[in-house]
Amino acid sequence: MEVFSHNKKQTLFVVLFATLITLAVGQGTRLGFYRTSCPRVETIVQSVVQSAIRSNPTMAPGLLRMFFHDCFVNGCDASILIDGSSSEKTALPNSLLRGFEVIDAAKTQLETSCPGVVSCADILALAARDSVVETGGTGWPVPLGRRDGLVSRAADTANLPAFNDQVNVQIRKFTDKGLNTQDLVALSGAHTIGTAACALFSYRLYNYNNTNGPDPTIDTAFLPTLRNLCPNGGDGSRRVDLDPASVGRFDNSYYANLRNRRGVLESDAALWNDPTTQRFVQRFLGVRGLLGLTFNVEFGRSMIRMGNVEVKTGTQGEIRRVCSAIN
Repeated sequence: MEVFSHNKKQTLFVVLFATLITLAVGQGTRLGFYRTSCPRVETIVQSVVQSAIRSNPTMAPGLLRMFFHDCFVNGCDASILIDGSSSEKTALPNSLLRGFEVIDAAKTQLETSCPGVVSCADILALAARDSVVETGGTGWPVPLGRRDGLVSRAADTANLPAFNDQVNVQIRKFTDKGLNTQDLVALSGAHTIGTAACALFSYRLYNYNNTNGPDPTIDTAFLPTLRNLCPNGGDGSRRVDLDPASVGRFDNSYYANLRNRRGVLESDAALWNDPTTQRFVQRFLGVRGLLGLTFNVEFGRSMIRMGNVEVKTGTQGEIRRVCSAIN
């Protein structure tokens, strides 16, 4: 019986992996893009990311969030990495991003091995995947061939998904990028790792919508914990785990938090409070009577889709020599 079960799991993995490979064909990107021009690209990026996360675990959610913020602003073109007084990096939604030095370190090594070949946009896509793997998640095949963008404007970040967006707003922002509601719920699962500053959610704890009380959708047993971490009028920069059930572990416990009304950010909590998205949360939890969804597999699928948003390929853009500056 054990052998049969093991073989079934192997077969399922092969089928799921083949499905991901089929999905990994996008707008000009493809698997094996650097097979001859820079065959060690994935090994080099993985090594740099592993070293960085083992030294500082906060780099994992940082790199994942950076890729998300890059793709949602003028496509996945590494414009988030460019320095400048009014670049994307300086915009308020990006002010707490971390991990830029990790991308720079990988780029430095790749410029030694394969000068002028690998784009910063592809390095960021690989680093996001490797961050998930390093925190216990399942990897996915990353199609490559992105080119680096030539423009980075803080003003363009206005439509990034925000911590207080309601579901209809979140769905619109994802739809605008060619992503559907399942992608929204799957990619929100990235909050299974990482933290949020008290300033981003403490308004839910004390005087929500000028009611003189907390957001009524928060579990009353969870409220004292959040208030203790973020006292009224306290340090707004203090960081709080987004998934206290399994800190630093890439798993589907994030969805159980939502079901238990323990979503920290209002945008997360909204996914359970709206029937449009609640159904997908339930499917990730394997609720009886609904077709189940495997979080790690669907997350990889949605990352492939997001990674092909408005990409620049062929002769578009450039291959930057340094990720923080246009050539």
